[in-house]
This record gives sequence, C-alpha cells and structure tokens, in this order.
Amino acid sequence: MNISQAESVTAIVLAGGQSSRMGRDKALISVNNVPLIRQVCEVAQECASVVYVVTPWIERYQDILPPNCQLIREVYDLEAGKTHGPLIGFRQALELVQTDWVLLLACDLPNLKVEVLQSWLQQLPVPEDAIALLPRHPKGWEPLCGFYRRCCLPLLSEYINRGGRSFQHWLAEHSVQELPVTQPQVLFNCNTPADLEALGN
Repeated sequence: MNISQAESVTAIVLAGGQSSRMGRDKALISVNNVPLIRQVCEVAQECASVVYVVTPWIERYQDILPPNCQLIREVYDLEAGKTHGPLIGFRQALELVQTDWVLLLACDLPNLKVEVLQSWLQQLPVPEDAIALLPRHPKGWEPLCGFYRRCCLPLLSEYINRGGRSFQHWLAEHSVQELPVTQPQVLFNCNTPADLEALGN
C-alpha cells in the first residue's frame, strides 16, 4: 500500500456493545497478551490516516489504545441503559471524517490482518453508485469490516431519522459492491466464551 492510499481512508472502530453474550467487556479481553480493541486499532493504523474509536466508555479504553487514536464519546441511552446501536455510532464518527473512504471495524476481530485489509484497499474505488465495499455472508452483508464512502452520510442520516437502526435494512436500500474474501477467518467475531476457546485463549 502506498502513502496516498492510507491518506485517503479514515478508520472508525465501534466499541459500544454490551458484550452480553461474553459476560464481560470483550474489547478488553487479551488475545496473545494484547487487548482486542488495541489489536484492531493497531491494524487500522496501518491502513488509515486517522483512527476514531467510538465508545461511551472513553475512560475505560483511553490508556490501552495506541497513540494517536481519537476517542469519540458515543451517545448513551440512559433510559435503556445502553447505546443507540452501531448505526448511530457510525454516524457520529462519519460526521467528522474528511477522507473519501471510511474503513469501519468492530472491536472484536481477533484475526484481523494488515495484509488482508491492504489487499482490500487495492479494490477501491468501486462503481460510483456503490456506497460501500463489504464482505457478504449467507445472512447478508458484513457491515463492521469493510469500506464506506463518506458521501453516504446523508443517506445514513435520512434512514436513521426514519427510525431505522439496522445496517442490513439500510444497506438493502442501496447499491453495495461485494468484497471477495479469500480468508473468511478474518471476519471471525469474538462474541462468546466458546469463541475465546476456539481461539485457544
């Protein structure tokens, strides 16, 4: 990857989930002695000029993130006792982005590899009508490990203002370019204790 490619991408890492299936904050779980959220951010920094981390728990993560990551405090729904969901967190950060493309990542991708993301970068740009370049699985798109155009912000805001909160439903309304994935393990999410065991952790 050349410098111009990295400069044309901003990374957004979402870390606002409740980790209910894991039973503890999965972003803080260490894999190979490194917290998951730090691993993901370190990979993101190799592929983007700026890395934003969106979370309601800034104090929890600020001391373990790599230098130069920028924390954004996610809007928290006090009545529900949780955030408004990943779509809202994505919009919060997208409003700050200056680059044409955004790399959106979940904070629980233990198998994420720099070389894989860099190979995906080679596939940008995509057809102009496509708002995103994403992997696909049998149940739909993989929205939290792929690329979005910054100019999708008005479309995202319009969907949210209609009450929409589902990535899958929003993406179904627009053109999305499929990202071929030759290493599907890269998309593995660490959601449960069984997932941790599968990693040998």
